[in-house]
Amino acid sequence: MPSPLDSSLYYLGNFRTALSWITERYSDLLAADEQAFIADFLALPINAQALLVRLVMRKGPHFRASKLSYSEIGEIEAAAAHLLALNWLDENAALSLDEIFALLRRDELLACFAESRPMRSLKKGELLEELRTSYPQIQAFERWSPGLDRLYSLTIGALCDRLRLMFFGNLAQDWSEFVLAELGIYRYEKVAIGPDSRGFRHRRDIDDYLHLQHCRELFEAGLAVADVQMALGDFSSDSPHLAARHARLQFQLGQQLEREGELVAAATLYASSRHGEARQRRVRVLEKLGDYASAHTLAAEALATPHSAAEAQALQRALPRLCRSLGLPAVPKQASTQPVQIDLLLPRTDELSVEWLVQQHLHSDAAPVYYVENTLVCGLFGLLCWEAIFAPLPGAFFHPFQAGPADLHRDDFHGRRKELFAACLESLNDGSYRQRIRATYAAKYDTLSPFVHWAVLTPELLETALHCLPAEHLRAWFVRLLDDIRSNRAGMPDLIQFWPAERRYRMIEVKGPGDRLQDNQKRWLQFCAEQGMPVEVCYVRWSAAT
Repeated sequence: MPSPLDSSLYYLGNFRTALSWITERYSDLLAADEQAFIADFLALPINAQALLVRLVMRKGPHFRASKLSYSEIGEIEAAAAHLLALNWLDENAALSLDEIFALLRRDELLACFAESRPMRSLKKGELLEELRTSYPQIQAFERWSPGLDRLYSLTIGALCDRLRLMFFGNLAQDWSEFVLAELGIYRYEKVAIGPDSRGFRHRRDIDDYLHLQHCRELFEAGLAVADVQMALGDFSSDSPHLAARHARLQFQLGQQLEREGELVAAATLYASSRHGEARQRRVRVLEKLGDYASAHTLAAEALATPHSAAEAQALQRALPRLCRSLGLPAVPKQASTQPVQIDLLLPRTDELSVEWLVQQHLHSDAAPVYYVENTLVCGLFGLLCWEAIFAPLPGAFFHPFQAGPADLHRDDFHGRRKELFAACLESLNDGSYRQRIRATYAAKYDTLSPFVHWAVLTPELLETALHCLPAEHLRAWFVRLLDDIRSNRAGMPDLIQFWPAERRYRMIEVKGPGDRLQDNQKRWLQFCAEQGMPVEVCYVRWSAAT
């Protein structure tokens, strides 16, 4: 058992906690070098442990000794000696000219490169370009700048990233999560996480995640799509999470090919991707290629079993064009209920957005208007269904710093919690939902949630909404959210106006001059209008005085 630590070593305590967590849950998946690292790390003196964690948490991998000063660690060279002995630090790493420029100040560079003295007027970046052709070599820091400083280069960054991945289940989060939670900047829901709760089932899952991440980084660095595909290889995974990441990368590669005009290759990639938008994009590419028959067949098949309302909307837009191109009978237009339209003439100001201008124009004490966009409906849903959302199901929660379940956007998210959500929605039938929402608001205030935005959902707005919004409207919204959380949690009207004395409301989508409704906004407006909900679209024009 590690000895108790001084409070100044809080970051070391957090790292030890993470290692203990990983050892408890992933002992069967840890590679030999990872097991050896954990054992060797815990055997180090405290000052060496602390220095390593400091370096792991900093942007690296190269660190000048003169820039390292930590009172709780003491003599840096003494602590570093232990890490050098384990080859976790390297004093002789080969560096390129670019890396040297990243480490040295401009005055230090001028002193190191004698021929640069006539270039004193150049900026650092300009100086680098001037010297680049003269210094193509890579060599140790001491060779570049003799006697200037000692340099420590971290050699186990990749290993520590693997451990971080095992703990968080992703590489987007880092060790600072511990500190942010301890300082109260972030407050996470406390979910019961058992020893068997983990983000990866097999060692291959970890390797596959890192492989996909590497390929994504190659793509984001500008590598050609064909080269990224070659690096990706014949990838497959039975992990739903990894399969979704793979499908998203394939889709993005297809989009890049489409932008580059490589339509045949794009269509092939879209055909192999299971991303929710891949079929509709493939239809569009086939249409661009003039293969109207194939595009029509695919569109009709997809529309029979659409992945989402968004896909159905795109396909319904494409089919009439394809029918015209093929000389087929026109597709009957689906009847739609149009929202009420408001036209406003307002003076323009640079101080407020058009949404806030309309909010102020329509607001009154008797009929207050709130700028809520997607936050109100999502917030009420999140409060009512808190227990279902944060249910400790396998694969949903595997570390204490999750703002929501890991499977939130998976197709089976609702299905795995069907009975729990049904119990939450049942409270809409007997009126108990109001007290349930209030109780959750009080108990969970400021706790991170994928649905609740506490800064917007004030007590005043909450009470006004519970007073004016009919339970049947809440149910319809919540069921639609559960049908496709990723797509349907956005696109809701900007404003909501209440008449508390009459217990009624209206929702208002605001559009400034030249602005048009987006597809997800059209779907929400259509849905609300079909349900008989009071929804309107406000088109603003600027008055001539501006």
